[in-house]
Amino acid sequence: MKETLDFDRMLAFARELIRIPGAPGAEGDVAARVKQEMETLGFDDVWTDEVGNVIGRVRGHARTPAVMLNSHLDVVDVGDPATWEHGPYSGDVADGFLHGRGAMDIKGPLAIQTHAAAAFVQARPASDVYVGHTVLEERGGWGMEHLLNAGEVKPDVVILGEATAGDICVGHRGRAELIVELQGRAGHASAPDRALNPITLLPVIVPALEQFSASLGSDDVLGASTAAPTTIETLPRSRNVIPDRIRIVIDWRVLPGLSRDDAVAQLTSAIAAALPDPAPFAVDVFFATERQRTWTGREKDRPMFTPGYRLDPQHAVVRAAAAAVSEHMGRTPRVRPWTFATDGGHSCGVHGIPTLGFAPGEERFAHTNRERLALDEAERTFHTYPSLIRAVRDAAAS
Repeated sequence: MKETLDFDRMLAFARELIRIPGAPGAEGDVAARVKQEMETLGFDDVWTDEVGNVIGRVRGHARTPAVMLNSHLDVVDVGDPATWEHGPYSGDVADGFLHGRGAMDIKGPLAIQTHAAAAFVQARPASDVYVGHTVLEERGGWGMEHLLNAGEVKPDVVILGEATAGDICVGHRGRAELIVELQGRAGHASAPDRALNPITLLPVIVPALEQFSASLGSDDVLGASTAAPTTIETLPRSRNVIPDRIRIVIDWRVLPGLSRDDAVAQLTSAIAAALPDPAPFAVDVFFATERQRTWTGREKDRPMFTPGYRLDPQHAVVRAAAAAVSEHMGRTPRVRPWTFATDGGHSCGVHGIPTLGFAPGEERFAHTNRERLALDEAERTFHTYPSLIRAVRDAAAS
C-alpha cells in the first residue's frame, strides 16, 4: 500500500506548535501536543520518557534495520517580540513562508517528520520507524543523550530534522565551553602593591589562546577546529577591588573523537607553556557546567559539551539518501556538514549510529527574529521523506 501524505494537515500542526512556547526545560506543553498528534495519527506506540522526550513507533512487519527521525522540542528565546516582522508565536503563513520561532528550527521539520512517519501506519513499513523528539537540544542535548543511553530505542539509522536546505548533512564540529581561571590575591584598588592582580596575565594568556587555536587540527569535511575567548569575568566584581580571580570563557569548536578529559588536558598544557616559570598565579582549566532541569522535574549538573561527528560521505546510507533525494527533489543534493552542532553528536559521535540530516530551511534564519520556512521547499521535503526512510533502511540492511 502506498503511503499517503497530507501537507495541509501537517502545516496546520506546525502552526499550532509555533504558537506554544517551549524554552529548554519548559517543553511540557509542546511535548503534550506532539504526543497527542502521534496518538491521533495512529502510531502503534507513543510514550514520554523520564526526561520528557516524546517517542512514537510505527511497527514494521519484518526484522530489518530500524530508522529513527529526530527533531527537538525546545526552541531558543525570542528576544523582543516587537522586533519581529511576524509575531514569534504567530505561526503566520504569508508570502510563501511559515513564520515564527521554530518555523525552521525546528517545529516545522518536527511536524514534517511526525506526519511522514505516520504515512507508514496504513502502508506498514518493513522495519520499525521511530520518531524521537528530544528535550534540551539547545543546551547540549540531554534529551538525546538520555534516550540512547537508556536503550528504550535502538535505531540503526537516525535522520535529523535540522535545517539543510534540502541537502544531506553528514556531521559537524562539536562545542566545548571551557573556563580558564587565574587565581591571584584580592586587595583594595587604592593599594595595588598589596594585591596580586591576575588581570596582568591577560597579555600573556590571550596570545597563548590564539596560538592554541591556530595549532588545532582540521578535517577535510568539517573544517578547522577553533578556540576563541568569548567572555572575561572578574571575581569579586566590585570596581574598586583588585580581583583575586579572573575567568576566561573559551568556546572551542572540537573535531570528533575529542573527549572531555583530553580537551581539559590540551588546554591546560597550552596555558602552562605560556606562563613564566615559576608561575606567579595558580591556573585551573575546567568545563563550564549548567544546572539543568527537565520539564518532568529531573535535575542534573551537565558539562557544556556537545560532541562532534562525521559520517563518511561515501557511506552506503549517505549514498542511498542522496539518490532518494535526487529522484524526488529533481536535483542532486550537496553532501556537506552543518556549521552548528546537533544531537547527531550523541547518536553518531558517541553511539556510532549512522546519522544524517535532511530538512527544509536555511541556516541563516536560525535563531533570528526573521525565522521562516519556505512552504514550497517544505512540501517537496515532506513528500520525499517516505522514500528517504525506505532508502536508508535498505542501505543499512545491505
